[in-house]
Amino acid sequence: MSPIRNLTLTCDRDGPFSEGDAITGTVSFHLTKETKVKSASVKAKGDAHVHWTEGSGDDETSYTAHRRYFKDKQFFVAENANDRVLPKGSHHFKFSLKIPSESMPSSFKGAHGHIVYMLEAKISRKWRWSSTVKKELNFLSKSVHTISRRVCPQSGSVNKKLGVFSNKEVQMSASVNRDVCSPGDTLSAFAKVCNSSSKSMRFKFSVLQKTVFRASGSTNTSSNVLFKAVGNTVGPKSEATCSCNIKIPTSAIYNMDNCEIISVEHVLKVYLDISFRVDPEVVFPLVIAPSSSTSPDEEVEPSPFGAFGAPSYSDFPAGSGVSQYPAPVPTQPANPASGYEWPQNAPSYGFSAAALAYQPEVQPPSYTSLFDDCQGAVERSDLDQKRT
Repeated sequence: MSPIRNLTLTCDRDGPFSEGDAITGTVSFHLTKETKVKSASVKAKGDAHVHWTEGSGDDETSYTAHRRYFKDKQFFVAENANDRVLPKGSHHFKFSLKIPSESMPSSFKGAHGHIVYMLEAKISRKWRWSSTVKKELNFLSKSVHTISRRVCPQSGSVNKKLGVFSNKEVQMSASVNRDVCSPGDTLSAFAKVCNSSSKSMRFKFSVLQKTVFRASGSTNTSSNVLFKAVGNTVGPKSEATCSCNIKIPTSAIYNMDNCEIISVEHVLKVYLDISFRVDPEVVFPLVIAPSSSTSPDEEVEPSPFGAFGAPSYSDFPAGSGVSQYPAPVPTQPANPASGYEWPQNAPSYGFSAAALAYQPEVQPPSYTSLFDDCQGAVERSDLDQKRT
């Protein structure tokens, strides 16, 4: 039985640690008797590793990549010395290790890889198994703090014909009030559609996390749904608007672009779910960073809404007409077009009072003021139908 008991590794602070920081602490253990020790040390290291397989049987191919970011080691019993005899009793050794100042990625664990920063203490004896203890460090790269503190709205639009020989089309424009946020933040997204087709469709909003693993010139991509919500139904030959409060989970991973073999990015998708058709969508890049990088005190500059010339976000109640659902388990792949049903008793158009996140003092403008061109087209279409 080993005379080394209660080997522990304690840091003076829990972290998170970043580039250039010192890791200080104490290695402690108790000896039940006088013991010869070959060497004793503590080391810190940071590594990124990815691995996955494709195919099966004889066609199975494995992909592996590894990156070592740093390693620092300190001996409290020299390795090249003759066996040192340590007396019976409790022992405590202070240590101080340095993290290099070069940019390194944050701690990460994913489906096909991880980035781990580890602290390890080891006591070696001749002809005996070594005694070791490990402690994982929480590492947050300084690169995530370099993101601009200025957050800006984004907007976009899409037109889609339904049918090769049809002149009936769907026009949708969408906008989000910021492009940089933090875990736990709430974004405001807005969308409106002019549907001159004979198809019904529904608004949908989702936030996706895309992780790319790279090895041997190949890539493996996984997508997780962080948020999903379903809005009102838009009937044939009609127009509608919808706004949504988008809650970023507190467990969301920060964007990462300073690792050669693993990268993480996020997008916000606003789209229309149309049966048996490719869904029209507007996709916005979204940066998730620590709160210090996304100060709410920064002024947000307005930007054009898109082809429809929509009003500002403050004119519409965030969350109107949107039913929010829990996101799938993070390890599940994203599937934005399935799995969520709009309640049967919800109204077909406009805003659902039951789904309001809050009731603002400013009332939404009329649809006529929002869709002058589109409204006129729909009214003329209805008039032509009555004449015939």
